[in-house]
Amino acid sequence: MAGRIEDYALIGDMQTAALVCRDGSVDWLCLPRFDSHAVFAGLLGTEEHGFWRVGPAVPDGTPAAPADRRRYRGDSLVLESEWDTPRGTVRVTDFMPPRDGAPQLIRIVEGVSGRVPMRSSLRMRFSYGRVVPWVHKVGERTVAVAGPDSVWLDADVETHGKDLTTYSEFTVTPGDRLTFTLSWQPSHKEPPPLPDPEGSLEATLDFWREWVEHCTYHGPYREAVVRSLITLKALTYAPTGGIVAAPTTSLPEEIGGVRNWDYRYTWLRDAAITLSSMLRTGYREEARAWRDWLLRAVAGDPENLQIMYGIAGERELGEAELDWLPGYENSGPVRVGNGAANQLQLDVYGEVTEALHLAHMTGLSRNDYASLLQIKLINYLEKNWDQPDEGIWEVRGPRRHFTHSKVMAWVAVDRTIKLIEAGDADGPLERWRELRDEIHRDVCEKGYDKERNTFTQSYGSQELDASLLLIPQMGFLPPDDKRVIGTIEAIQRELSTEDGFVLRYPTAGEEAGVDGLEGDEGAFLACSFWLADDLAMIGRVDEARKLFEKLLSLRNDLGLLAEEWDARLQRQVGNFPQAFSHVPLIDTALRLTASGAYGG
Repeated sequence: MAGRIEDYALIGDMQTAALVCRDGSVDWLCLPRFDSHAVFAGLLGTEEHGFWRVGPAVPDGTPAAPADRRRYRGDSLVLESEWDTPRGTVRVTDFMPPRDGAPQLIRIVEGVSGRVPMRSSLRMRFSYGRVVPWVHKVGERTVAVAGPDSVWLDADVETHGKDLTTYSEFTVTPGDRLTFTLSWQPSHKEPPPLPDPEGSLEATLDFWREWVEHCTYHGPYREAVVRSLITLKALTYAPTGGIVAAPTTSLPEEIGGVRNWDYRYTWLRDAAITLSSMLRTGYREEARAWRDWLLRAVAGDPENLQIMYGIAGERELGEAELDWLPGYENSGPVRVGNGAANQLQLDVYGEVTEALHLAHMTGLSRNDYASLLQIKLINYLEKNWDQPDEGIWEVRGPRRHFTHSKVMAWVAVDRTIKLIEAGDADGPLERWRELRDEIHRDVCEKGYDKERNTFTQSYGSQELDASLLLIPQMGFLPPDDKRVIGTIEAIQRELSTEDGFVLRYPTAGEEAGVDGLEGDEGAFLACSFWLADDLAMIGRVDEARKLFEKLLSLRNDLGLLAEEWDARLQRQVGNFPQAFSHVPLIDTALRLTASGAYGG
């Protein structure tokens, strides 16, 4: 059975990623890309769907023991897990070296004290646990083949097969270092080169050490910020610069529920705010790579902007259900692909334009096509900003005039006006100034409830929505505007859980509501960070700091966050780790540091 979501660690090579549980089991790994079929899919089913556990040996039928300690080695993605057993202590180091060839998952077993019996249990199941590969020996190497894929195991110890699983039993003593390497290769090609685990370990540590040195943030929350930045870097697909929202699919927003989505794609919204955080913490190269990815992804058809693309810019992301997988803790269905790709979400135009504006303002080298793209996006918005859409939360119910979408349309026009005013683009300045004023009036007249002194989720609605917290952050209204303060306080009253965290919007319980879905969900962590930001902006800095530090306490022992927090079960839920949680963590830390609102 899979562990709790927060029991997992992330390792990755900036092309794919693995999740490693506390008991030493790799329960999720897609090869060779984030969005490829999983070789280990036990996270969404059972051990029959693929896993690889390395840890102290236990009698058959006995659950594997969780590690007594685990940590990342310094500021890296190199995971160290240690077990204290009656016979001694052992350490397992797991990592994926940034690749220039075959993807590799390397595991190094090290004796610390005593004599510890160990076991490696490797069950490869291709195509998300559906296909049992042909496993055989090629010299001293073990290879698993199925269709176009092959996975090669190189180990310092003997292996044997039993019950369609590859096992190794061995004992480690102090000073022993035994290595296991799993490498993927297209099945029609020559075997991958023999690995160099120790050399790869040093190269991986050097990579992360040098990368972290570029971080310009040195405030009181540096540990949390750096870990979040490393996580965001790990979610970047290095060959193209695309950024996945999360490395997983179908981890539920409600345990046992149906709100299970595939996040292994590049949402323009998520990627744009990630670029913003990277720029503000010193990472210009990542920002440049994402801008280049964006220009390629939308080339040829910028007016028909999709809300998400594949990590190389693919447009077709058809959604399907994998009915042979029961889902995480029986939370079905398991989905691959994402049908929301073809939704209309007008706010995306604002997020993309804001990111391009920030890149320009921070001195990223000028790109004439980026400026042209910005103008094309406004040409589209000029004709379509007043249309209903599915909104930031990708509702699967009827389209509405979502207030946040209109606010972000205003942002897109406002930032483009600033680009023209700076002399870096040409456009109908006076006409677009009038358009900006028109959108602003429309939102303030139709998206604001005067009696309750709050903006609402959509025009004519009585519901609230946490996305309204972005109104002051985007500069639509100043923080001291009574409508802004009223909205913040209304969201605190009506969308906060008992823990003080924030729901995205009211869900309908057993019946489908505005989002067209059954069931409920946890508190959305990004929204809770937004609330902390707003509280700081309106001068309630102590309250903001307390909320922020309470949010930091939700991270797992390795500093990672999923998408949501289930207050009832007191556990993380949703895809993991989630870029849309780690980005606002960074942003709020920067804001609180700038305001001096932090503890001693």
